[in-house]
Amino acid sequence: MLKQFGTIVISTTLLFPSFSNASNDGNQTNQSFSKAKKMLERQVYTDVPRLTIYCQADFNSKKKITDHNGFTSQKHVKRQAKIEWEHVVPAENFGRNFSEWLEGNSACVNSKGKSFKGRRCAEKVNIAYRYMQADMYNLYPAIGAVNALRSNYNFASQVTTEKNQFGSCPIKIKNKTVQPPDYAKGQIARAYLYMEAAYPVYNIGRQKRELQAWDKQYPVTATECQRTQLIESLQGNENRVVKSACLERGIW
Repeated sequence: MLKQFGTIVISTTLLFPSFSNASNDGNQTNQSFSKAKKMLERQVYTDVPRLTIYCQADFNSKKKITDHNGFTSQKHVKRQAKIEWEHVVPAENFGRNFSEWLEGNSACVNSKGKSFKGRRCAEKVNIAYRYMQADMYNLYPAIGAVNALRSNYNFASQVTTEKNQFGSCPIKIKNKTVQPPDYAKGQIARAYLYMEAAYPVYNIGRQKRELQAWDKQYPVTATECQRTQLIESLQGNENRVVKSACLERGIW
């Protein structure tokens, strides 16, 4: 049974032509990023292991890191104490497909009369953007410092840099490129492939072939399948990329 969380009130002043083509099979239930994070914290990561995607660090119900699993960094020290919810497909990657992000909107004016654009404007006026931003299939827990360091950089199989860049956490970041650990590559790939399939406005681009290879090379796990089931029960839409992988492996 699908659970419903509140009533979404849509103002007609916020409807844009792009909204009708915003989603094929994406999130159409919850447009609040804040609410999505709370549901993940309280109704998903209570039933699957509380481990961050990149470093497999443990965290508790209050989002505090209880075991960094060897992660260290000289940067963003204050953000190493808690987890944050990482957009695997960065918000900027899909946000730049919305005119409000690039150009702003007449509704995006602050109290001093100054216009603004970017994420803040897209979030303010475009419902389609908000649904994408709040899609829980694309949100994974990460150490706050890692979330900051990853920024909106693309992933790659190899990054030439010194070993143990972040202690024993095997993530590498250099020249605006991120090499994730092998155990995260399959989940990352399937998040990208899901977002492209669910939202016509988003196109993966030149990374797609590599991500498709990761999907095959690093198969879905029972934990990923369980996470997907829990999110589907809350958000209401299927993640067909992960579900087909679970069925193929005989996990369901």
